Amino acid sequence: MLNAIKRALIVVMGVLLQFGFAILIRLFFYKYLGIITFLYSAISILIVLGILKNSTRLSTDLPWVILILIFPIFGTILLITLGRSYSKNKLLKGIFTYEKKYSSYLKQDEKIKTEIENKDLDNLKYLMNRTNYFVSTNNNVTYYKFGELFYPELLKELQKAEKFIFMEYFIINEGQMWNGILDILKEKAALGVEVRILYDDMGSLAMLSTSYPKKLAKYGIKCIPFNKLSPFRGIFMNNRDHRKMTIIDGKVAFSGGVNLSDEYINVNSRLGIWKDNGIKIEGDAIWNLTVMFLTMWNANNNEDKDIKKFKYDFKESSQNNGYVIPYGVAPLHPDLIGEDVYINMINSAKKYLYIMTPYLIIDTDMVNALSRAAKRGVDVRIIVPGIPDKKIVYTQTSSFFKILNDNGVNIYKFSKGFVHSKVFLADDSRAVVGTINMDYRSLYLHFENGIYVENVTNIKDIKADFAETFSECHKLTAKEVNPSFIKSIWQSILRLFAPLF
Repeated sequence: MLNAIKRALIVVMGVLLQFGFAILIRLFFYKYLGIITFLYSAISILIVLGILKNSTRLSTDLPWVILILIFPIFGTILLITLGRSYSKNKLLKGIFTYEKKYSSYLKQDEKIKTEIENKDLDNLKYLMNRTNYFVSTNNNVTYYKFGELFYPELLKELQKAEKFIFMEYFIINEGQMWNGILDILKEKAALGVEVRILYDDMGSLAMLSTSYPKKLAKYGIKCIPFNKLSPFRGIFMNNRDHRKMTIIDGKVAFSGGVNLSDEYINVNSRLGIWKDNGIKIEGDAIWNLTVMFLTMWNANNNEDKDIKKFKYDFKESSQNNGYVIPYGVAPLHPDLIGEDVYINMINSAKKYLYIMTPYLIIDTDMVNALSRAAKRGVDVRIIVPGIPDKKIVYTQTSSFFKILNDNGVNIYKFSKGFVHSKVFLADDSRAVVGTINMDYRSLYLHFENGIYVENVTNIKDIKADFAETFSECHKLTAKEVNPSFIKSIWQSILRLFAPLF
């Protein structure tokens, strides 16, 4: 809410400056109007040319182009304050530094690399080549189709902690879920277990007091709010920590869509059934998540001289054949890893592609990839919420229904409530489970994490979840995806400016 208010204030300030400048020119510099107009237009064109020169996703840059051409002052203020400002942010530059530093700890096993290349596993090759993270095969993976199934397993594993517990979440909210976790964390910290909590300051703004880290410190728990809001630092920062992970002794890790708040385990959900998911990893792949967490942690306080002490050596061999690679998404990377992984999955699908997502606010690259898959005979299905959490965001989501449906993509509404899961599944062999929504904030602005699995035995559990969820959905008809004339205009306006907000 506060973030929206701040963005609104920036918009108001830009509008006032834009029209104030126009009034000033007409009142005091009217005889120079031609020269000023020429310079005004030339500057706006130069800014636009700079945007286009470096654009890799034109559909996301188009709103900036339109705004700056029509309202140069207003548009430029928005670009500076709400655009890609991470390059000037000290914290985010620190994260980039630690990513480079820790890349030496993430070495790909040459045998696995050769195997992947010989089998032409293109999605895995992309992740190996374009991220710092490594693919491993010595893992057991467990999928949870609801938060209330994930939660007791998380508590059980937390009880086993002997050395350290790392937790990184977008939202922590005091209530039944968090209180159950906190009781264990207090107990473990008192026994000497290293407990570290990282939460997003914006994501938890309405839930936790500014003094909450000090409260946890009394119990021996270390806590950092990511990118802490203040009037003087990060006030315009859009780059939030949307990751969700728990790492315990380096032996077991959890991730998925579940935040630490009661609605995620269907306690006091105001949106009907809250459909979310979790995933547990036991094996070598945990090290990717551990390094991911420590990158964020040490960018804040530079605590660890040697992070290898947090790596567990899995000498026992897993019986679960298949490839697993947890990977990070960040606004620092030249590649749009989150979107590219999704598009690669879409392009490689042969028989079917199933998707669960709370939001569907995508660019033309994603629209075209989904449409091409359906046209070549792939059964493409997307599950979206039946009860949305944000009406204006759902209006943006629904604006894509018609074009996708017209091209053969089937849209399903989860009749019982809200879908918060972020899951891709293709051809009984490949899946992504993680935190990455199909919207501009997740794909371009936030820190996110995903877990890509291929030929893992338990992928059948993800397919079973989809089958069950489809039976609880309503498939939208051609008539239902066709908006009224007025609604279609409103949807078009929202879609145009979706990348800005």
